[in-house]
Amino acid sequence: MEATAKARHVRVTPMKARRVVDLVRGKRATEAVQVLRFSPQSAAEPVRKLVESAIANARVQADQFGERFVADDLVVTTAFVDEGPTLKRFQPRAQGRAFRIRKRTSHITVVVSSPEVEAAGTAPAGRTTRSTKGAR
Repeated sequence: MEATAKARHVRVTPMKARRVVDLVRGKRATEAVQVLRFSPQSAAEPVRKLVESAIANARVQADQFGERFVADDLVVTTAFVDEGPTLKRFQPRAQGRAFRIRKRTSHITVVVSSPEVEAAGTAPAGRTTRSTKGAR
């Protein structure tokens, strides 16, 4: 079982949101919610709500298809942040000049799945082995 949750136009810069998303990728969903609940970053709240929404979406899918649902079995398999539209504002500066302020937004996507889907799918993307230069 796999459930997705998306939040678009979130008023958090993508770079700051990626720092938070990297904390929970690969963790169990309930553990991810606890980590985000006590995380001091401002982007932690929208990401936490998104993980909780993905868990709720998985519960609804399990009810629709008559599958067994246990929230502790869910794992955050995929979580990424894309850049949304940038709001452009101007701030007055000295001698009649204007200073551009860019208020960036993010599109955040979280996918939770049960371990059966994770084991049946492709192997997780790990580090590839590369030969180092000069090694003989």
